[in-house]
Amino acid sequence: MTKKIKCGVIGAGWWATFAHIPALLGHPNAQLVAIQKRNRRDAQKVADDFGIPIACTSASELLSINGLQAVVISSTPNLHYAHALEALALGKHVLIEKPMTLTTAEAVELVEMARRHGSQFLISCPWHYTEHANEARRLIRERSLGEVRMISVLMTNPISHLLRGEGTQPTHGTPYISPREGTYSDPRVAGGGQIYAQVCHAAAYLTFLTGARPKEVFARFHNDGEMLDIYDTLNLQMDDSSIVTIASTGATSLERRDFEVRVFGTRAMLFLDLWHGKMAFVPLAGEACTYPDLQEEAIYPHHSPAINLIDSIRNPDSNRSPATLGVAAMEVIEAACRSAKSGENILVSSLVEQPA
Repeated sequence: MTKKIKCGVIGAGWWATFAHIPALLGHPNAQLVAIQKRNRRDAQKVADDFGIPIACTSASELLSINGLQAVVISSTPNLHYAHALEALALGKHVLIEKPMTLTTAEAVELVEMARRHGSQFLISCPWHYTEHANEARRLIRERSLGEVRMISVLMTNPISHLLRGEGTQPTHGTPYISPREGTYSDPRVAGGGQIYAQVCHAAAYLTFLTGARPKEVFARFHNDGEMLDIYDTLNLQMDDSSIVTIASTGATSLERRDFEVRVFGTRAMLFLDLWHGKMAFVPLAGEACTYPDLQEEAIYPHHSPAINLIDSIRNPDSNRSPATLGVAAMEVIEAACRSAKSGENILVSSLVEQPA
């Protein structure tokens, strides 16, 4: 019998209890031995309710557990870097929630730490695990579209109340626990508003699909009277010479979500409607191919990141969402924040000196 991988969860809050903990408990090769929350009583309640042996109140306590091999880091964004650095320095395999860190330099340092220790290091982006994502990536990488010249992205999700600090009701399913107050609305905790909370998904998805990295970013934010950005528009130049537009907001109807990605190549176009599970391949000449719609449960496979953490430890080639995609997202995020503040176009190379 194959020995199970001992794992733990740092930050057992809303998303961890909704997605990561159930995924690990259901994985035949995972043994979830511990969770962490700062309050002892709350930590023990989560452990008891989910049947997890050990309740911890600090990351260090959890990471000191004998034989622990892997951790999911689902703490608040301001703690991601410190928690991941401690785990990776101990040689643990890590799945980190988005946004990966608060700065590009932090994200680059973590990836380098994982490389030195030979650890699997993943960024939690469920969009990377759909059948359409896999096929779209194949079509683009195999040049079925020819050379990619332009990509447009529209991304909305009704989280405005979270960004404005007007409530803590999450947007997915029935929560076991709601997000802590300030998780999304306090800049010291969240880093930023829509740009950190949602554009991080779109930015990582770009590099996931094409392999291209951002080279230049020009952005405008509208805070709508709040401390953090509510409406974001970005123009990107990628290192493959393609140009990208991203428009994103959390101020939308509770009944409507958009994640439309349109890829324009020299030979064909690709249209994805991620929230509705639709995809079409349209050549400039010839017959279009409309793919079967995804089933509802396959549209946003929120269990997949934690499942892939365990699978990638067994087989590193199965890593579908490496943390390098989180670095690419942080490059977009930090450059966009600097651009919105300065009114200038920002070179990604100015953010941090990349390791050779």
